[in-house]
Parts: sequence; structure tokens; C-alpha cells
Amino acid sequence: MSIKKKSLRIIPLGGLGEIGLNMMVIEYGDSAIIIDAGLMFPEDYMLGVDIVIPVMDYVRKNSDTILGIFLTHAHEDHIGALPYLLKDVNIPVYGTPFTIGIIKRKIEEFNIPGSSVVYHEVNPKNKVKLGEFELDFIRVNHSTIDGVGIAINTPVGIIIHTGDFKISYSIASEYKTDINKFAQYGNKNVLALMSDSTNVEKEGYTVDASKIGDTLRNIISNSSGRVIVALFASNIGRIKQVIKIAENLNRKIVFNGRSVETSVSIAKELGRINFNPDNEIDIKDANNYPDENLIIITTGSQGEPMSSLARMATGVHKQIKIKTDDIVILSSKFIPGNEKAITNIINTIYKRGADVIYEKISDIHVSGHAFQEELKMMINLTKPTFFIPIHGEYRHLFHHAKLAESVGLSKENIILAENGNVIEYNGNNFEINESVTTGRVLVDGKGIGDVGRSVLKERRMLSEDGLVIVTIVFDEETGIVIHGPEIISRGFVFWTQTGHLVDDAQCVILEIIEDVHAETKNRTEIIRSKIQKALTQYFNYTIRRRPVIVPIILEL
Repeated sequence: MSIKKKSLRIIPLGGLGEIGLNMMVIEYGDSAIIIDAGLMFPEDYMLGVDIVIPVMDYVRKNSDTILGIFLTHAHEDHIGALPYLLKDVNIPVYGTPFTIGIIKRKIEEFNIPGSSVVYHEVNPKNKVKLGEFELDFIRVNHSTIDGVGIAINTPVGIIIHTGDFKISYSIASEYKTDINKFAQYGNKNVLALMSDSTNVEKEGYTVDASKIGDTLRNIISNSSGRVIVALFASNIGRIKQVIKIAENLNRKIVFNGRSVETSVSIAKELGRINFNPDNEIDIKDANNYPDENLIIITTGSQGEPMSSLARMATGVHKQIKIKTDDIVILSSKFIPGNEKAITNIINTIYKRGADVIYEKISDIHVSGHAFQEELKMMINLTKPTFFIPIHGEYRHLFHHAKLAESVGLSKENIILAENGNVIEYNGNNFEINESVTTGRVLVDGKGIGDVGRSVLKERRMLSEDGLVIVTIVFDEETGIVIHGPEIISRGFVFWTQTGHLVDDAQCVILEIIEDVHAETKNRTEIIRSKIQKALTQYFNYTIRRRPVIVPIILEL
């Protein structure tokens, strides 16, 4: 799709219909910008898949019109797909200092030459003018530092993208959502507001972060052993709370886990974390200190199998093994899809004699996403003519649309869009008249997009019913069987416990071979196809299972 006419177009490539994959293209004429490029963690049916990224073909096809990509904050669901995009296209990257620091490390890990990526640090005090757009950055409070919303001045009006945000009054002013600046834009006739919908189902206001600090302080104060705090590495605010508690209780701090160490290092370089370096010790020296003098801040709050916490729990960590009298605090929410992994690690920790504190039994985490009353406040502050709910599954977008109606927005001025929709402003209204290609790309190891629906189906079948391999060797000249049929199974049944099953399966195969004469054209392929079909029907009839059938037929 080429950009020809001078019109404002908003094109979501991800994040409208799921949690994650957040990516938005905004165009006017031949100028375009991107807001965020996030990933999503695999759903249960995506067996073996590591991460999911958006289909970004539209950006690649129109890369000559893209003036820059703007990152709202440093969470994976907003920056995780960026390295995959920058491998193919050269787009300047704009973000706040902490966000740029994190993305630089990610780019280094992907072996993209640093000199080929152009970075621009932005902050709420400066505007950026690119082509037809002028972008102004508005400080927002979230569960990582340096988050921003963006006011985008276009030739036809102001668009506001909130990013991920919540409104909190108890924190230091430099971390608060700048409601005054949002309100100032509300007096400038905002054309459209695009607002985070993640927590639209939650009534009231988000929990005060200071209460979480009080809870953590009480837990740690009453602990007679080591305290191990697992959290999201980007949650610098929570890390600062734990550091302050450690200093007040004369405990030494250990940072363990590459992502935590990276985030803390960047935050220290930027002056966003300050503490006495004598209070930090290396993980290698941790066992030289009394247990009651240690707090370990680590990764693994989502049950990741290779995380530091998981290795501590299973006893394979080189320096730290969880033991009796330890208290492990999982200071993060359970991300949907990770519940099983998290409960598994909780059970493992309990079996080692330690205690575990997590969100279902104590208030040790506060969401970084606005609840209903804060979402209403954002609408009332900005006073938009049009409203576009973003960031969430369709039910979240639907409820957010209803919430906007409840504060006075006209139903006709609320746009419920989906990924790929082209939301175009015609001078009076926003309309959806066309779509671009979008979707999900599955990343498995170093393979990008080579796992599709058919591969996932095969993986599911293998996981549920196993594999049966049939080996047959024919004499090339006579067509007579000189070996087999030999049947091997994996994850299917124990042949020794199935009586006549293997013998009957061999009979089925031999009958097929007899029916296909030696002089038949493409005999091998015909036999292979018939064996797959016949054995599938036979096993389904006899034991109600449908293993993957793999016939291997050789001619010698």
C-alpha cells in the first residue's frame, strides 16, 4: 500500500486484540512514525515457541516514509520486537535515557552493528519535529522509570498516545504522571486520545505504591534469614524500595541475574539509583555473610526455567541454594500464561523449607496500569473529540469504549479498531475503510517465522499422542520386502504391554504392500500415503489415539 493522499492515518500493527505486541504506525501524507515495537510471550498452544512478534511487512514495504520509531518505555511488550525490525530496516530510534540504555544492550545482543542504529534521547522538556509531525513527551508513572506519553501535533489536529500509565499522588514529583501537561493539551482541542486499556476491568484506583513498601519492610524486618526478592528487572522503583529497606536494616544487597544487573547498571549511570557502594556485595561473596544480613534481588518472578531464582530453587545455582529460613518474595503479578510455571517454582521453594510471599497471599505488587477512575480522569483531562482504546484484548477495548461513553463521549466518536485496520481521518470523522497485512510471527530459537500453524499442529499431536515410525526396505528390482516392517514408537505406548497391537499394525502394513503391485508407478509414495492413513485409522479405532505416523521406505 503506497501513501499518496494527504490524510492522517493511524494503523495498529499489534496490541489491539492481545496483551503485548504493541506497535502503531501514524502517517500523514508521505511522512510516517512508529510508536513502540513490542513482543508477546507465547500462548499455551504455541509449543516450543520462545516469543511472538508482530508481522512488520507494512513497515518494511514503506520504510522510506518512516522518519523514526518512538519508544514509550522499556518493557518487552513495547521494545522487544525492535531488534528484529532493525535487522532489516534502518530507522532512527527515539526514547528516554533509560529506555535507550536498555535497547542499546538488546541491540548489542542481536549483533546488529551499533554504528548502524541512530539513537536520539528525548525528555519531557524538549519537542521533536519530524516531517509533518511535532512530538511532545509527557511524563507518565508506570512500573518502570522514564515512561512517557506522546502528544503528536499533526496538520489536522493533536493526537495523544498515553503509553502505559497510572496516576499516583504519593510518589516523588519527578515520577508522577504529569496530569497538568495532559490538561494543558486538553485546552488545545485534542483530536483523538489513544489510551491504555489493560486494567479497564479494575474498579477504583491503583494501589498506592507506598503501601507496597510498607508491606515489604514488615516482611523483611521480621525475617531471621536471607530474603530473596524476585521482580521484573525494569522495575527500578521497586528495586529502589528494597535497597532503601536494606540500608535501614543494615543488610547487604546482592544483584543477581543478567537483566537485573543490566537495569541497575544503566539506572546507576543515569543517576536514577543512588546508594552506598559498600552496601553491595558480589554474589560470589554472599556465603561469607550471615544470612540475616543479606537481601538478594534477582530475576525469575515468572517461573522462567533458566532464571536465577529457578536455579536457586532447584539447587543448581553456583552460589545460592534456597534453604530453610529463607524468605522468597515474588514482587510481581502473575502474567497470564505463566501461572503454571510460577506455581511450580513456588512449590519447589516450599519443598526446600523456605517461605514464599506472592501476590495471592500478600500485597507485594502494585500494577503499573491505570484502573477505571484513572482512565476516566485521563479522558476528562485531555477532552478528546475522538477516542481510540488501545493496549488490550478485545474485551478490554470494548469496556474502555463503554467507560468513555460513561464520561460523556459520543458513541459515534469512539473507534473500536483491530490490528491492521487503517483508521483514517477524513476531515470530519475517523473511518475504517481498509486494512493492511498484520499477524503474529513466532520466534523459536534462531528461527524467525519458520514455525507456522502446521508445525504447531504437529507439535501438539506429538505432545498428546506421540510418534510412530515405520521402517521398510524393498529390493529395488523385485519390490520384495527385505527388511521390516519395523515399528518404533516414542510417546505413544509400550509395545510390550499392548499384546497384539504391534502384530496387527504390521499386518495392516503388509496388506497394503501386497495390494500395491511392484510395477506400480510411484509405488513407494503410494505405499507411504496408504500406511499413514491406515495406521491412523487403526490406532484411532483400537485405542482412541492419533499418533504422528512417519513411514520411512528405502529401496536397495
